[in-house]
Amino acid sequence: QVQLVESGGGLVQAGGSLRLFCTASGRTVGTYIMGWFRQAPGKEREFVTAITWSSSMTNYADSVKGRFTISRDNAKNTVYLQMHSLKPEDTAVYYCAAAFESIATIWSPARKYAYWGQGTQVTVSS
Repeated sequence: QVQLVESGGGLVQAGGSLRLFCTASGRTVGTYIMGWFRQAPGKEREFVTAITWSSSMTNYADSVKGRFTISRDNAKNTVYLQMHSLKPEDTAVYYCAAAFESIATIWSPARKYAYWGQGTQVTVSS
């Protein structure tokens, strides 16, 4: 089992920045794709971004390209999501997730992710 804990969410004005953190614990041996998803009220959970174990490849949703950056520090078991130029439509609960690299890629849908955090709220005011 892998436990994921997100932090760093909060309230920010449009145009502002936030940095989210996802820390993994438990059975962290192994290589995992790490992803961020988000869910706004009344909407389905959507993919935001993902990164390979080696950090050699990343994938971003079109809606966040050029504004969000995913990175990871495997020595610290931590994944980061740097968000710039935030918009009100970025308001959502952001979830960190882990998928086994043997069965998933950075383009995999949410159902391929085996472990999920509890989420952290990001609210962008206009």
